[in-house]
Amino acid sequence: MPKQKQHYHCTNCDYHTPKWVGCCPSCNEWGSISETQKNARINTPVSAAVPLANITKTPYKRLMTGIEEWDRVMGNGIMPGSFIMITGDPGIGKSTLLLQVAHNLSKNYQILYFSSEESLEQVRLRAERLACLNSSLLFSDQADLDSVLALAEQHRPDLIVIDSIQNCYSADTKTIPGSIGQLREAAFRLMRFAKENTVATIATGHITKEGTIAGPKMLEHLVDAVFYLQGDDALHTRILRSVKNRFGAIHEIGFFEMQEQGLRQVTDINQQLINDTITSPGSILTSFIEGSRPLLVELQALTVNTKFGMPQRVVTGVEHKQVVLIAAILEKYLRIKLSEQDIFFKTNGNFKMKESSADLGIALALLSSYYQKPLPEKSLVLGEISLTGLVKPATRFPTHIQEAEKFGIQHIFTAKQYHIAKTRCKLTQFHSVYELLELFSI
Repeated sequence: MPKQKQHYHCTNCDYHTPKWVGCCPSCNEWGSISETQKNARINTPVSAAVPLANITKTPYKRLMTGIEEWDRVMGNGIMPGSFIMITGDPGIGKSTLLLQVAHNLSKNYQILYFSSEESLEQVRLRAERLACLNSSLLFSDQADLDSVLALAEQHRPDLIVIDSIQNCYSADTKTIPGSIGQLREAAFRLMRFAKENTVATIATGHITKEGTIAGPKMLEHLVDAVFYLQGDDALHTRILRSVKNRFGAIHEIGFFEMQEQGLRQVTDINQQLINDTITSPGSILTSFIEGSRPLLVELQALTVNTKFGMPQRVVTGVEHKQVVLIAAILEKYLRIKLSEQDIFFKTNGNFKMKESSADLGIALALLSSYYQKPLPEKSLVLGEISLTGLVKPATRFPTHIQEAEKFGIQHIFTAKQYHIAKTRCKLTQFHSVYELLELFSI
């Protein structure tokens, strides 16, 4: 029998101390120190270490939902035995999406769904609206970890859904659900159960006002994959974004549209993006890779004479320094006084671009707004710009071209290169930024 040992810890920050104190030395919170019982360490037998080559390789078959956007973001399906965290703003659609995923998987697999935030009656109402009533999909409103794991041991499901991990609690941890101690306990026990029994586990999590997972950073390190469900008011879509995935690519994204019958996957997002693009001065269409798919995104620039001593630089969607750098290159080599202009720059759809392949698009958007002359319709701009003013080809150029042709792009502005893929699009190639002025008859 393990020997019980007294210790104290802070319910606010989980600081541990061997004796009681009135104020926590770590977070300076008064009255947050509580007494808990901790099992003293005893000698236990240790299993023998074996060479990696002697371990039997088990061929796992991933759990496919049939929802293409979901399966691609997961890394071509859910890996058995994986522990997955999905988070997002309140009301963004996490429970709706997971109910649809569980319903699709229940046709071929045993699914156990724990709803600790809603009653089973409320879950049934949602299931009726989503047409997800399925007798093989098992539900429970248990939040106690011992009961959750006992039910999982009894039914031996292929997938467990926990909605949400903040409401799970362990009776052995004398803190309220959602506290750091409870989150650590719940995450660790669920992770060990998933690994030891090869049961895939998906848990939803709350986020902070900064937009990160609520709780200790350990949660992100402990799980196998972290996905964010984000909303886009301009496109009326939901974006499932992978930020960590041990069994697939990171930065992969999937698009869904919220409807009355639930979330509908959007497989032709580039068609929507192109339809929202209007040919006008300062508007440029470019392409960047997000995960494994190219996205056609509109860049919008506005340059006006400054009325202040210090010109404004308001940039969203791309790196602020990237726009400032391109403006400086244009001013240096083209003698354009952009330093006397207020520059406002954004991307359509609130996408975040981090690739240097947008350099040429940024330059042409600034010049188009400055001279108030648009580029031809159905044009795509793609290329990098060096500090010396040379235009260089973008990486994975054939992938961008293939996607552009699929959606009717007719004209591509890019860098000069000797070997270029065959394309039906008209190519306009540049060696340096000096040649950009020819587009505007300068």
